[in-house]
Amino acid sequence: MTSSPTPSPSEHVRVTTAAGIARIVMDRPAKKNALDGAMYRGLADGLTAAAADPAVRAILLTGTPDVFCAGNDLADFAKVRAGAGGLSAMDFLHALVACPKPIVAAVAGWAVGIGTTMLLHCDFVYAAPSARFRTPFVDLGLCPEAASSVLLPATVGPRIAAEMLLLGAEVDAVRARDAGLVTAIADDPVARAEATCAELARRAPGAVRATRALVRRPGQAAIADALAAEQAAFLDRLRSDEAAEAAMALMARRPPDFSRFS
Repeated sequence: MTSSPTPSPSEHVRVTTAAGIARIVMDRPAKKNALDGAMYRGLADGLTAAAADPAVRAILLTGTPDVFCAGNDLADFAKVRAGAGGLSAMDFLHALVACPKPIVAAVAGWAVGIGTTMLLHCDFVYAAPSARFRTPFVDLGLCPEAASSVLLPATVGPRIAAEMLLLGAEVDAVRARDAGLVTAIADDPVARAEATCAELARRAPGAVRATRALVRRPGQAAIADALAAEQAAFLDRLRSDEAAEAAMALMARRPPDFSRFS
């Protein structure tokens, strides 16, 4: 069966549907799949369309063969600091949280920032041995997003979450699997994700959606509260002197100097 493409506001987000599976691919290899406003809109529209399409039973989310997602495009952060817009990620995050259908992620290479935190909303995550996960928010003078302040400690435990969120620690595929961030390691994570999507597509769709909703129901209020609190704190942090110092340090290719801040 051939895939049917779904129009996307971004040339760097490809959405196709076939055999009950919507495939959403982040495809901006020159920027390591860093997400800008157009890509966030493409992801949000892809998820919303898949949720509304009765033919779609499962969603596969992936990047390119060498990298999953390098996080938010830092140029977008600069626009927010300059007062030229809000957080581009929010429509995507709300679509991700609201999606009633199972989401299966395939990760190879780096998953940084929102590249990691979006996985907390997926039902299955398959990682290549090359996969590396990092949430360097504090390094950028920022704070967690995507409800990761709630979901990451609940998923990997408070100790590993502290390493990742406070120290920006890199977690490899094996440790991610052992901690519960990753379902399994696979040499071909896309093939493994496709197989799981096909399994889901063969099952009773109403029962799958009802079961997923019930499993997720206890955490929904906490996720909604965390998204709102994190959005306010993230915007405040983006406009802070600490974030400005981190941005200047990145441009100058030097370590940030936070010694003057209290």
